[in-house]
Amino acid sequence: MRPRRPWCSAMPEVVTATRSSTRRAWLLNLPMIVILALLVAYPIGYSFWVSLHRYNVRRPRAIRFIGLENYVSLWQDPAFLHSLAVTGAFVVVVVVATVVLALTLAIVLHQSFPGRGVLRSLALLPWAMPGVVNGLMWRTIFDAKTGALNGLLTQLGIIDTYQAWLSSPVSAFWFTALAQVWNTMPFATILLLAGLSTIPKELHDSAAVDGAGVVSRFTNITLPWLLHPLLIVLILETMNSFRAFDTIYVLTGGGPGNATEVIAVLNVRTALFYTDFGMGSAYSWMITIFTLVISVIYVGILYRRGNFES
Repeated sequence: MRPRRPWCSAMPEVVTATRSSTRRAWLLNLPMIVILALLVAYPIGYSFWVSLHRYNVRRPRAIRFIGLENYVSLWQDPAFLHSLAVTGAFVVVVVVATVVLALTLAIVLHQSFPGRGVLRSLALLPWAMPGVVNGLMWRTIFDAKTGALNGLLTQLGIIDTYQAWLSSPVSAFWFTALAQVWNTMPFATILLLAGLSTIPKELHDSAAVDGAGVVSRFTNITLPWLLHPLLIVLILETMNSFRAFDTIYVLTGGGPGNATEVIAVLNVRTALFYTDFGMGSAYSWMITIFTLVISVIYVGILYRRGNFES
């Protein structure tokens, strides 16, 4: 008869200890789980439940369950379709500009030069500025009578008279996108700068010895190593652009006309001004669905690339 192995007799004790540790871990985390459920899960679930109702606080007796009727009406609403087109264009412009400028700035700040620490600190200032303050600052700069932009262009002889930059639909859209990029670009720069710091210096040195140029080293070494940080930047910037409200509302209020009326502005106007919480909740869930779908696409395209650790 084969002797019983010692580890076999110890297995029940190991399993019991593991189960005990698991129960203890759940017990210790239970208060935080309850808090997260109350503060996060319940509001999310309740907002979806509200989106399934005709829910206008001005007509409390007319509140009733209507299923997906709000979502169907939403896709038949010309205002929503227009805001969707404006939001799509706004997201593309802001995300592309943010990624290009943040990557350029991160590469510059990654180099060694006198005063790099001071420049890195100054680059963070726009990110520390709240969205409302950011909108007020740019509205002052673009002011038609006393704006700094008009004064500068007049002094340089580029324009003869002051221009109402935010009165034109085209210029209002582009300047609104500029204000959003200014506010969010520093955070993207930090993420990309952290990614650059993980690239082994030996790779660039070896490539330079082999005769690879700057462009070749960037496309074959730097960019593949930055794909995962770029994935994070793309997801966060897309979410921020889809949910952009405070800067746009303070700067243009969604105008002129509806030239800068993104979904978030229409959402707040519907829920707070018209007190239609059912339709407002439907708008919020459409923003969530759009950002979720785009994030999944980003992950599917970029996640499996640039993985040097596997």
